[in-house]
Amino acid sequence: MKIILDLLLLLLIIIYSYLESLVKVFIPRKRKSVAGEIVLITGAGHGIGRQTAYEFAKRKSRLVLWDINKHGVEETAAECRKLGATTHVFVVDCSNREEIYSSVNQVKKEVGDVTIVVNNAGAIYPADLLSTKDEEITKTFEVNILGHFWITKALLPSMIRRNHGHIVTVASVCGHGVIPYLIPYCSSKFAAVGFHRALTSELEALGKTGIKTSCLCPVFVNTGFTKNPSTRIWPVLETDKVVRSLIDGILTDKKMIFVPSYINISLTIERFLPERAVAAIYHVQDIQFEAVIGHKIKMK
Repeated sequence: MKIILDLLLLLLIIIYSYLESLVKVFIPRKRKSVAGEIVLITGAGHGIGRQTAYEFAKRKSRLVLWDINKHGVEETAAECRKLGATTHVFVVDCSNREEIYSSVNQVKKEVGDVTIVVNNAGAIYPADLLSTKDEEITKTFEVNILGHFWITKALLPSMIRRNHGHIVTVASVCGHGVIPYLIPYCSSKFAAVGFHRALTSELEALGKTGIKTSCLCPVFVNTGFTKNPSTRIWPVLETDKVVRSLIDGILTDKKMIFVPSYINISLTIERFLPERAVAAIYHVQDIQFEAVIGHKIKMK
């Protein structure tokens, strides 16, 4: 009898959730204020990290900017200060666990407890598997996923104590679908998406509903890390468009942020298609970028 009641309750929750989602399409979500929040952004010396820092600066957040590139992160910090934001710079290698832990302790002493973290630092080495060096595979996973673990573990205790915070995982559409010649990158982004989902579930199980999570999953972004990307169907995105979607998602506590948003529909449809049909879709997309194939740089 209890299982029947549980199933009926589940059905009601599903119906309510669909109705709620439908209503939200027509009613704008309330946006929270991030003024005064201490925001840590990794990979802040370039691309998405830099633009994200600018957006938080405009909203009067206190910024903690990390990057392995001292010149790049200092340029970002200078612009953020012009926008009126209190900004602290740290040169950090997000593939080094001990350096991450040490830097977090320094941030706590000099700035305070971080309340929003944007795990954005990334590494990518476009190549076929046999041309990819072992150390490149290791570096990809150290930066793209293991760094997320170390940073989150170091920052989460203070968030849990106050039941307040926001953890942002910058992943990719490659965390939901695969692209040839990006095996380590795709694998690490699948792990990042899994990290986000599992962390979200665990925080809910702990009753820490004041700690929000978001995961950004864009298609190719024109940041320069992937050379000459192009596709027939997906757009190659500019950084400002991606960051606008990211900030909007953070301010409305959106859990999964696809850019462009219709990618979510495309990925859902693909799950129900036969393998041959999915392969045909990838063929039509004709995704191309510079990659090392057989130790030579080619467009693939």
